[in-house]
Amino acid sequence: MIGVVASVDQRSVTREFFELFKTPWDFWQSATRYDVILDATGAMQHPSAKLVIAYDGRPGAGIARQTTVLTYQGDRIPVYGTCLTFPSNGHVSDVVVEGTNRSVVSVSREGGTTIVRLGYDLFGEIRYLLTSGQPAAYAAIPTLERHIAILRDTIVRAGIPLVEIPPVPAGHRFMACLTHDVDHASIRPHKLDRTMFGFLYRAVLGSLINWSRKRITAEVLRENLAAALRLPLVHLGWARDFWSEFDRYLEIEQGLGSTFFVIPERNNPGLTAHGAAPRKRGASYRLPDIARHLGAVLAAGGEVAVHGIDAWRDSARGNEERQAVARVIGTPPAGSRMHWLYWEGDTPRHLERAGFTYDSTVGYNDTVGFRAGTTQAFRPLSATRLLELPLHVMDTALFYPAYLNLTQHAAHDVVRPLIDATERFGGALTINWHDRSLAPERLWGAFYCELLGELRQRGAWFPTAGHAIAWFQRRRSATFEAVRWDGESLRANVADTSVQHLPGLNLRFHTPTSGGRSRSFDMPVNGPLEANVKIGATRPAILAGL
Repeated sequence: MIGVVASVDQRSVTREFFELFKTPWDFWQSATRYDVILDATGAMQHPSAKLVIAYDGRPGAGIARQTTVLTYQGDRIPVYGTCLTFPSNGHVSDVVVEGTNRSVVSVSREGGTTIVRLGYDLFGEIRYLLTSGQPAAYAAIPTLERHIAILRDTIVRAGIPLVEIPPVPAGHRFMACLTHDVDHASIRPHKLDRTMFGFLYRAVLGSLINWSRKRITAEVLRENLAAALRLPLVHLGWARDFWSEFDRYLEIEQGLGSTFFVIPERNNPGLTAHGAAPRKRGASYRLPDIARHLGAVLAAGGEVAVHGIDAWRDSARGNEERQAVARVIGTPPAGSRMHWLYWEGDTPRHLERAGFTYDSTVGYNDTVGFRAGTTQAFRPLSATRLLELPLHVMDTALFYPAYLNLTQHAAHDVVRPLIDATERFGGALTINWHDRSLAPERLWGAFYCELLGELRQRGAWFPTAGHAIAWFQRRRSATFEAVRWDGESLRANVADTSVQHLPGLNLRFHTPTSGGRSRSFDMPVNGPLEANVKIGATRPAILAGL
């Protein structure tokens, strides 16, 4: 059990941190004996415990040094607040300022207590990640997960076994959430407007330029030119509307869950924080026009959610947008994602009041990666129930000239480290492939199919966004009824309610071995469980699991 000493204004973020690092903990009470005390204030007189971990980023508490990036076991970790460094005093640290030997860790002993001091404000860092989010320069770094790794390793290296429920669904290695923003359900409504002329420019002149620069193949060039020639026939109704690709997505994703975010109102660009949004933000389709396609998505096991216009800033408008989609699909949708990723600090509160269970807006328009520093769904600090499923990979960020402007070959090198991180830490990799991205003039379908193939090969579970949120909610609701360690074995009682259509949880044991190392192994949980694990220097054994 970890006893946490935190100030009043740290308590909300502390609770959320320990939903992401799901291990037994409590706010410190003087009458309780703890194996580990985490002091986030840097001010307490440490009571007796085997290990005290003190986070302290206050200037003047050590040798003050403002830093940008730390390194830990080869991983980079940005620190966005004050960071302190300490004299080594003979201690070899593996958490140092990048490019230096300056340690941000100080280790000392008082009687039978080991005190490990880290020179930054952990919960201040977590608050920043879950509210402001990381700048694009550090988008590829799962910073929050690496903070968890440092804390976990510090505990186990001190010879204290640890049990947690990792963000890994039983039977799988991680989750992959396939989502589609439906911005342009059809090209037929676009006649002599900005969208039509933009398509013709990119399909003809843009394709010729990209082909001459060897950024696209001759086959892609031919397909784009042919689509431009067919456009008059599409407008006359004599040729298939090549921007209507719902059926192709269902064919490609057969057997996989996916979520389509649809815009609730036609020709409404909505508002920014300062006034009217650009007119081009308005959608050209009406929901009844695509009702048949949405029905097919639902029949195939997919999900329909709201691609919100003004819900991000107005709960009443959010409810109207939710009900507009409900009138077409027959039930109020659970989730939202804001069109153009509009967002502000009070957005989670507005969405929650509008009736949404989850949102999936937090991400980047101009790059890919971990804006909140995590692979996990989290509760925004301004919400009480709503969960945020972060957006990690968006097609336009990868390929648009104004953003990363990658070739499809180069995009694999950018996305693969994000898959690696999600496979390593668990959680969900959320992907947004727009509705028309399979069609001319984009033709990004080959990359998408290859991406799905790699995710399948790596053992991902493909839930809809709503099912992924339901699994995270299940994990959050699980509780450790009792955890006891007698020096030889670790007994853990977990209360969990099984959900028929969802994978179970895992109970992960980290057991110390000689030389400060540890072993980790998982036990599936699908309902209430009592596990008794013997801690040995050779091979840990499960004595009972009921």
